[in-house]
Amino acid sequence: MSTPNGFPQHSAPRVPQSTEGGAVQDLHAKKAGKAVKKEACNNGALTLEDPTRVGSSLNETARLLPDELKTNLKTKSLTPRPPRKPRLERAASLDEKSWRRWRRFKTSQESLTDPNETSSSNGSLQEASPSPPVRGRASPYHGCCQQNSSGSSPDTSEANPMGKSKGGTSDLGKRASELSSAFGGLLRGKAFAGGKPRLSQIMPARPLPPLEFNVASHTLRTANRIDSDCMDYRHYSQHKFGRVSSSLSDSRLHGSGMVYDNCSTDSMKSTFSLLTPIRSKDVRSRSYLEGSLLASGALLGAEELSRYFPDRNIGIFVATWNMQGQKELPVNLDDFLLPADPDYAQDMYVIGVQEGCPDRREWEIRLQETLGPHYVMLYSAAHGVLYMSVFIRRDLIWFCSEVEYATVTTRIVSQIKTKGALGICFTFFGTSFLFITSHFTSGDSKVNERKLDYSKTIQALTLPKNVPDTNPYRSSSSDVTTRFDEVFWFGDFNFRLNKDRETVDSILNQNPETDVSKLLVYDQLTSEMSRGSIFKGFQEADIHFRPSYKFDIGKDSYDTTSKQRTPSYTDRVVYRSRYRDDIHAVKYSSCPVIKTSDHRPVFALFRVKVRPGRDNIPLAAGQFDRELYLIGIKRRITRELQKRQEQKDQKSSSICSIS
Repeated sequence: MSTPNGFPQHSAPRVPQSTEGGAVQDLHAKKAGKAVKKEACNNGALTLEDPTRVGSSLNETARLLPDELKTNLKTKSLTPRPPRKPRLERAASLDEKSWRRWRRFKTSQESLTDPNETSSSNGSLQEASPSPPVRGRASPYHGCCQQNSSGSSPDTSEANPMGKSKGGTSDLGKRASELSSAFGGLLRGKAFAGGKPRLSQIMPARPLPPLEFNVASHTLRTANRIDSDCMDYRHYSQHKFGRVSSSLSDSRLHGSGMVYDNCSTDSMKSTFSLLTPIRSKDVRSRSYLEGSLLASGALLGAEELSRYFPDRNIGIFVATWNMQGQKELPVNLDDFLLPADPDYAQDMYVIGVQEGCPDRREWEIRLQETLGPHYVMLYSAAHGVLYMSVFIRRDLIWFCSEVEYATVTTRIVSQIKTKGALGICFTFFGTSFLFITSHFTSGDSKVNERKLDYSKTIQALTLPKNVPDTNPYRSSSSDVTTRFDEVFWFGDFNFRLNKDRETVDSILNQNPETDVSKLLVYDQLTSEMSRGSIFKGFQEADIHFRPSYKFDIGKDSYDTTSKQRTPSYTDRVVYRSRYRDDIHAVKYSSCPVIKTSDHRPVFALFRVKVRPGRDNIPLAAGQFDRELYLIGIKRRITRELQKRQEQKDQKSSSICSIS
């Protein structure tokens, strides 16, 4: 069908040409489409606000056609030819795209004449819809939609040889034909009904609010406690410091835009460093040297104590073990030093040994190997075969005073000092500690001799020596235990059960677990402490473990030799404090898995209150046994590698043989 002016309503008839001519015509049609797109972009002719301009341009152009069209048609005879099947093209024309978007999104503010338009929804519709056929020869007429005919593209003039000879008239006719065919394609609603529509991106009516880049959360708990006087550190880092620190401090983070606000600053502090920032004015201050407890920046003051121990309580592990002089050491000490209950390791480990192994250094290396790199040996001392080792967390060695020790021999006749006492003392922050390990006289009936050993020890131990007493007004020159805030006394005290073997065995068989209250009725030490004749002012935690003496070596059975010694609680841990409720016993037990001696190790866990101190005392200044630390860590690594190699060899040697 044709319009009264001779234009096709849906598609233009094709000029009969050869196959090569059809390909050239298609190429001409594509280039003509490009010219129309560029012309629309340059002149802004087709916009969303003026969709009816296309129709008016066509009507004005139609009036100019009849005479020129007849002249051009006479130049060559036309033979009608059936139209070719519509060919799918990748992109629809610019006007189709503009018309579609205008119909669907009337509120859109962007121009649809952009040739670079790439909407996902429109792209899918364009691929699914057939493009309208293009005339083989452009009609030579002048288009009124073009304001400046000299602005035609070079591609357009090259695509139409007639346009070169005819000039502006031929150029105009080509564009009008293209616009006519494009407009006809817009009117065909069924052409796009078969495609699979997809919704395009919907643009918001108003701009979205800006995003906030604050990703920090005040609800996250960090491992570092920031002091109140350091909360404004960001202000100082930006305005007070003359330069940016070379380390990754918050001032550097602010400058690089990594941190958005104070909340992020707090998070970054704990992420990159656990150390609290130090101001220059605090470093300049020397008032803490006067020994004030509340001086700002004091090493042993309240400020530093609260940073490491907010509740001002530390965990202490105290253990005693009579090794019976055995050369063979246990393969594993984990169950002894690191019991499963509680879950956390302690801040301080103090181990006393009686009748220790011949190689004392090997024993200390085994202790270091078991505790690992988090602990260092602050001090160790020996008196004959009495050994004592003090391990502390490596972060806490700076808060200890000089360590002092003293010894007492209770059996002068013996050449080898097997009986006596060994004491180690030091001050941690502002709290003084005294640890004593002893080996009293043995024998079931020698209670008085053991009480004499106790009396001689408290009088003969000359401690402290250089470290000042924290409270001299409550001290006594005749009792060393009164000159310290916290005292722990542990060892093989050799107190027995005043009962025969058969009765003790029957009680143990009736209550094989933890109910040992019937046995403690016959305990000599419990009876003497209740009378006040020994360990005055000391306490002992409740006992819920079986007697630690005397076992057959390597077995869980008590003495089966001809002597048939009565099982007894010879190995004990007692404690006292200057201040009430400073020491809280958490656990008191034995380690039954270590069977290399006739004694079972006994240990106790404590929570001890610590007070701030003064910096005018002799400080250890981070002193520890460095050589032992390196040997223990190396041994620990070597043992782990050997264990892994054994497991690997065991897996590789497991071969399934089929007979």
